Amino acid sequence: MRQPPPDFLPGVPAHYVLERLARADGHETSSGKLLSPESSAALAVNTFGWFHNRPERLPPFAILRQNISSPSVVEVEYCARFPWSGGRHPWLDAWAETSEAVIGIESKRFEPFRGHKTGFLSAAYDRQVWHDRMAPFEVLRDRLRSPGEHFKFLDAVQLVKHAFGLVTEGHRKKKQPYLVYLFAEPKEYAGRPIAEADRRTHREEIGRFATAVRGAEVSFGAISYREWLSAWSEADAELVQHRAAITARFQP
Repeated sequence: MRQPPPDFLPGVPAHYVLERLARADGHETSSGKLLSPESSAALAVNTFGWFHNRPERLPPFAILRQNISSPSVVEVEYCARFPWSGGRHPWLDAWAETSEAVIGIESKRFEPFRGHKTGFLSAAYDRQVWHDRMAPFEVLRDRLRSPGEHFKFLDAVQLVKHAFGLVTEGHRKKKQPYLVYLFAEPKEYAGRPIAEADRRTHREEIGRFATAVRGAEVSFGAISYREWLSAWSEADAELVQHRAAITARFQP
């Protein structure tokens, strides 16, 4: 049965978003997952798709250094390719590019609370292609292969892969790479309440990850949707309306 078209927020370019999702490897549209009230992809594409035609209005992330200029490009579903052709490459939920920086954004809604993370880092990630200042990520890569490094809510393996894709893109474009972890903190999932202790542990794991990768070429920062949205400028009426629409539909 043909799926009905998704209901995007006002100002989100539907054709563009659907085309990007069709190219990505998440099968969000063909599977019908994008139509689910619990769709995590829907939060990301509705939030960032709005900025595709107005990239300079993307609000800054306070967790990054403050002298990054306004973006000239904002995309959803961006593939940050590794320095080889075959195999799978990481897809970031959103991407912003300025004159001096590339910013990859990994957006999370319910995923941290859907069960234990079982990502795998194959021997391909041991190749000596990540440049000199990626040692913190390489050390964490190795630790994640042992049972002693445990993350219950944070998908640390995915973030390491994203960082390797980002450093490759940064060198390709000759720009400083940043990885932003943008997360919702829902009160319930599938009709069941999410314990406050679980949300707190998720934040603790984010902090542990940030400490582990400090000093790497790919700068890592994390912020909740609520913290980021609350910092948006009140002077831009359309931006305020977009924030209200995000909050009303997704309650991040």
